Amino acid sequence: MGKNYQVISADSHLEVSTDRWIHRVPEKYRDRAPRRLRLPSGGDAHVVEGRGIMIEPVRVTGEWRVYPFGGRFGENPGSGSAEQRLHEQDIDRVEAEVLYPGSQGPNFWRGIKDDQAYKAVVRAYNDWLGEEYCSVARDRLIGLGLVPETGVKDAIAEMEHCLRIGLKGVALNAFPAGRMYPSAEDDEFWGAAVDMNTPVSVHVMFQFGGAERYSGPWFQYARKFEQEVYSAGRDIVGRYANYYTQRGARDAIRLVVAGVFDRFPRLKIYFAENQIGWIPHWLEQADSIYERNHKWAVDLLGLKPLARLPSEYIKEHCYWGFQYNPVGVHMRHFIGVDRVMWSSDFPHTETDWPNSRRTIEISFKNVPEHEKHRMLAQNAVEFFHLDAP
Repeated sequence: MGKNYQVISADSHLEVSTDRWIHRVPEKYRDRAPRRLRLPSGGDAHVVEGRGIMIEPVRVTGEWRVYPFGGRFGENPGSGSAEQRLHEQDIDRVEAEVLYPGSQGPNFWRGIKDDQAYKAVVRAYNDWLGEEYCSVARDRLIGLGLVPETGVKDAIAEMEHCLRIGLKGVALNAFPAGRMYPSAEDDEFWGAAVDMNTPVSVHVMFQFGGAERYSGPWFQYARKFEQEVYSAGRDIVGRYANYYTQRGARDAIRLVVAGVFDRFPRLKIYFAENQIGWIPHWLEQADSIYERNHKWAVDLLGLKPLARLPSEYIKEHCYWGFQYNPVGVHMRHFIGVDRVMWSSDFPHTETDWPNSRRTIEISFKNVPEHEKHRMLAQNAVEFFHLDAP
């Protein structure tokens, strides 16, 4: 029998200094790992080759005010030890958090040109997270492992390793082959994730993952036609993902159009920090746009017709994370009460820590208790297998 959770943040962050885990990077690669940097202003940052400076952590005042700079690791909320984090959860009356990396993470680290050094950095973070940090309270510190963007074989190997050391799932920053578009190679990863029953998550959307961001054979865009297709407004994926800023919508639609969910009907993916009020409108329009456009997409782009409408795939296979979003909660039945998860986003600028319960009260006003519990805890328990021994 698992813990009886009432409130879980399904998207929080570890704004910790690399000082906490850099010792786990093999010595021959350690000089290429991200480094803590004290800024003249007094705040902290990280620096890594090929990426410049990433300023962090944000400064949380505890009064519903945050500053996107000026924080110090170890002093600012959300940037200290595991014991400090548990105390911060208690203050906010949140029983557990799903933990993503801070502003610096695998996309920032990908500035490291040497693949072996880059993978060593990813492994060091995962080992520290799984073996040290989360081991303090595995039922409350729900760590997600990071996946290197160096190819499908490496992604699968790291996913297997993350599960062995007790992490509850993996967070992708690009498609499994390390690109910004689906490819045939990805299928090996999706199949492995299904076989291993691994929770797979995307924080917001795939970003900064590959040089060939808007190409790929599944688009059927020859390079000489690519500019013409975009300038003519005929990006079919962009059309299906329209009516929002195309954050998680863009990548969810890419998975749909690429047939990933047809080939892997048991695959589920959680898109954290997207908010949810826009989703019903998007799904309505995606279906309408698909029905109006899919025939020419077949004729001109060679895309196969879908077996179902886009909204049907999205509702079955995709989960969505939200913070303060009363309108989204009101629209929950158009998305699926069992497909949305509340989060605090602590300690980033969207957080309401230490007043999350006040935010919950506003967002969930007049919501039946059983639906409220599902969105605040049960969906996260089921998706991340928190009731497993």
